[in-house]
Amino acid sequence: MKIILLYGGQSAEHDVSILSAFSVLNAIYYNYYQVQLVFIAKDGQWVKGPVLTEKPTSKDILHLTWSTNGASGDFTGTAIQPGDIKEEDAIVFPLLHGPNGEDGTIQGFLETIDMAYVGAGVLTSACGMDKIMTKYILQAAGIPQVPYVPVLKNQWKENPKQIFEQCEGTLLYPMFVKPANMGSSVGISKAENREELQQALEEAYRYDNRAVIEQGIEAREIEVAILGNEDVRTTMAGEIVKDVAFYDYNSKYIDNNIVMQIPAQVPDEVQEKAQEYAKNAYIMLGGSGLSRCDFFLTNKNELFLNELNTMPGFTQFSMYPSLWEKTGLQYGDLIEELIQLGLNRYKQRTNFLTDVK
Repeated sequence: MKIILLYGGQSAEHDVSILSAFSVLNAIYYNYYQVQLVFIAKDGQWVKGPVLTEKPTSKDILHLTWSTNGASGDFTGTAIQPGDIKEEDAIVFPLLHGPNGEDGTIQGFLETIDMAYVGAGVLTSACGMDKIMTKYILQAAGIPQVPYVPVLKNQWKENPKQIFEQCEGTLLYPMFVKPANMGSSVGISKAENREELQQALEEAYRYDNRAVIEQGIEAREIEVAILGNEDVRTTMAGEIVKDVAFYDYNSKYIDNNIVMQIPAQVPDEVQEKAQEYAKNAYIMLGGSGLSRCDFFLTNKNELFLNELNTMPGFTQFSMYPSLWEKTGLQYGDLIEELIQLGLNRYKQRTNFLTDVK
């Protein structure tokens, strides 16, 4: 069977996607599958690369160039239209992070061309990607979150003084400002005062027209991995142990100034509550395939759900596969299970459409 590995993308998380793709390529069982590389360049061009039947020796193969005149080279692919990826007896593994990757757009496209794919569906992806929508849904489910204020760019431009007063009347400094539709800590800033809050909003609006301002709290960061469609399983929580005060993009992917403690050293009741909240959030958002649920844990053992990531990173530093490995599910077996979950979801969706007809 062929796996179409879709990676790259136009979002700010393009390079993270490439790192994830290389890790997955080294974990796939090539005795069962062949892998078709499909790269989305930063300018939006789709590029069909080689078909792999064994592990690549270097991630350089993922940095594809392309030609429209048939020229060839070690890492040359063919420029294609998105619909050209459609094949029978294949499943797409969309290892795309951020906008146009895990926000429902790719998922909707794949459903339109009738292809099986790994991961969450359209609505779950869209809601999970949007931090404001996620908060509204989790609030309806009664899952605790830190206080927050959603701010649209036009609101900010029209009356910044009112936004300052709203934030300062609801929240205390420090505050964290985040683009609503971005991941991997891209565009996130910490604000200790009004001047920094203004700078943080301007930074967030570089990536999205909608931002969310959250109450900063002194807390540990713990994460739970989730796997399944109707039968939902969770891991024990792991902890991000930081060498830096603010766990930003560079800390995650460039400097790797983090240590993962698995399982997290927390009381049993906190572990159980984290798993319960993660499962409930996943079900409430209509999750399928996989997700990673991130929490803040205060020194009073208060647990606040931060976000639910529907396509977590698969790099060598990533928490999601590490949590499952500690649970006893090895990387290659995890990839295999995700493929089977994607195929099962596709079969179910096909049956629903058939019944409608």
